[in-house]
Order: sequence, then structure tokens, then C-alpha cells
Amino acid sequence: MKYTNLKDRFIKYVKVNTRSDEKSNTTPTTKSQVHFLHDLADELKSIGLEDVKYNKQNAYVTATLPSNIDQKVPVVGFISHVDTADFNSENINPQIIENYDGKSDIPLGQSGFKLDLKNSPNLSKYEGNTLITTDGTTLLGSDDKSGVAEIVSVMEYLINHSEFKHGKIRVAFGPDEEIGVGADKFDVKDFGADFAYTVDGGPLGELEWETFNAASLEIKVQGYNIHPSVAYGKMINALQVAIDFHNSLPQDEFPENTKDREGFFHLLSLDGSVDQARMSYIIRDFERDGLEERKELVNKIVERLNKQYGEKRVQAEMHDQYYNMAEVMKDHMDVVELAKKAMEDLGIKPNIAPVRGGTDGSKISFMGLPTPNLFAGGENMHGRYEFVSLEVMEKAADVLLQIIKLTTEKEI
Repeated sequence: MKYTNLKDRFIKYVKVNTRSDEKSNTTPTTKSQVHFLHDLADELKSIGLEDVKYNKQNAYVTATLPSNIDQKVPVVGFISHVDTADFNSENINPQIIENYDGKSDIPLGQSGFKLDLKNSPNLSKYEGNTLITTDGTTLLGSDDKSGVAEIVSVMEYLINHSEFKHGKIRVAFGPDEEIGVGADKFDVKDFGADFAYTVDGGPLGELEWETFNAASLEIKVQGYNIHPSVAYGKMINALQVAIDFHNSLPQDEFPENTKDREGFFHLLSLDGSVDQARMSYIIRDFERDGLEERKELVNKIVERLNKQYGEKRVQAEMHDQYYNMAEVMKDHMDVVELAKKAMEDLGIKPNIAPVRGGTDGSKISFMGLPTPNLFAGGENMHGRYEFVSLEVMEKAADVLLQIIKLTTEKEI
């Protein structure tokens, strides 16, 4: 195995709870991310990277691997996020399934849950692989600690193999990607790369340069609570109003009913009582005009409900989160082609398709640094059924090395 510490490094990383918190206003949003990032900075120093620093303003850890060649070539950057999604992230206990047979169910510890081919037909692709899964009580955190482990392992490999020639390489590890705010304060000028890649994708071969346009939506409903015995004509049940709002959205435009380039409204949470209710949504569309049309539909529904009750009972707060990076990347397709060639050189078929989500690269690209997204290996991400193939993680690391090699041919 070329990357001797990859598996152990990944296992060590995922055992640390670094879940982000959308209700927090700090940067990063959780102290656990601060501790993890400081530990990561110490590790980067220990393997020999230079200029390692933790930026208190944006909570990014950045580091440099200096060039070991004489000619001037572009500076390439690699970026991953350290936070995990909003599923149980405490006491993560990964399972290691060696030489998986490609056809058997995988019990997830003693939880009573299992990975099976009926619900995860992608398992059949991994015959002979070493799979790392959850024990059924937590997520795994492959999104994106696979990417973190791959980048660090590649840097370690290069430091230990000075015969591998490369230009200057910059790496960055940041917080809060899962809640859409991690890259807001990313310092492109300080990073100093000519182009970069987020290592934050899914299965083998994923190469993404087009994402959703995204907005968040908070719906607040003020009801009128009164004893049900005298409620006739008086009570306004905030929960019922919330349900009416949700049912006014196009029912065929929820995530479970959409695919490919179709956008959606996604209800994340509904909390409240008769007196007050609150709903959280994300809104997604591949077209900027489509996102605006969805936001306008929300405003029309809110206006109609308030008119129905004769007063302002429903409020909507919407904020744009990120835009489709294709608007930027269309002028930098050489960066995409470089990654595509790297995969093809290694016998990996690139899977280039719009990602039904977003990455930190969406925002960073609009900041002036073209940053498409590469596969990191994770499957079934953000829940108890998450798993990753060690062999795919190794191939992801190989792609980074090949990109670095090809970059040395781009003399400037």
C-alpha cells in the first residue's frame, strides 16, 4: 500500500466528533472543530509541511509543500472540510470489512440495522474491497474526512519521496461546509494557488464543475391559541398553517421526487405548537432564474396565507447560500480537463455530471479561484448507512498525485 497511514489516519479522524451547528454564530460553529483543526495543524507540521497556520478569522488550517523543481509551474491547491453532517456523530465506532464478497448484507454492529443490496445496490461494485462502515448508531464522517485523510496522506508521500518532482502545493482544511457557511471567509489571496480542487465528492470517478444554486428558507408562523372548547372561529393553529404552507409547494418538487437537473424544496425541520411554529427549508435549482422563481413562489404563498387570515401570521426569511460554479468554471475548463486526464491516465473513467448539492468550491470559485470537485470515495453519506472503500480512497489519492505530476508540465 503506497499510503501506509491512510486507513489508520482516516479511522483516527472519524472517531472525533466534528459536527457543525447551524444555530451557532461563531467561526467555526463548534469547539470540537477548533480542537480537531489544531490537532491537524500539529500533524501537518510533524510530517514536514511548511507555513502551517490556523487562521482565527476563518478557522482554516493552511500549509505549503514547497516546489522541488527549478521551473516555474502553476501552484495547485487541495481543499477539504473537517465538519460532519447533522446526524449522531458521538462515539463513532467504524467497522472494517475486509475482502467484501460483493453480495452479502453487512450487519451494522449490534444496532439491528444493516447494509443490504436492496437499498444499497452500489455495494455490488466493491467485491474484494476493504469497506469501512458505521456500527449503525452514528454516521461515519467520510464526508469529508476521506478527503482530509487523502490530502494529508498524499503530502506525506511526497515528503517521503523526494524523487517525485512537483511544483508548489497548497492545502487547506476548513469548517462548517455542511451548513453552507464554511467558505464564506476563505482567503483566496492568502491561499495563493492558481487553481484548486475540493476533494469532497462521492464514488470513484466523480468530477464535478456544476452545482446547484442554493438558498435557505425559514418560515415562522404565529398562531392564536385558545381553549379548544371555545376555538370555533377564533383559533389559528400555527402547526396547521405550517402544514398548509408546505402543501402549497409543488408536491412533485421535493427531493424524493426529483432527479438529474430538477430542482427542489426540501423541508429540513418542523417544530412548534398551536401558538407558534417554525420550518426550515433549503431551496435548490441549477439555473439562477429558477432559484429566483422558487423564492418568488414562496413569497406568493406567504402573501396568500396572510391575506387569508387578514393579518401577518406567516413570515419568510430567505438567504442565498451559493451559486452554480459553472458560471465561473465555463471559463476555466482547462482545470477540469487536467483532472479528467489525471483520471484517464490511471484507468479511471471520469463521471462528469452536475452535483445535486454544493461544495466549498462553489463559493471559492466565485471568489476568483477555480475549484472543481473530485471524488473522495464516500457512499450513502450523512447517515448510519454510510460507507467507504479503502481502495477507492487510495485511488482518490492517486488522482491527486497525477494532477500534481501533470501540473509540472504546465510551465509558466
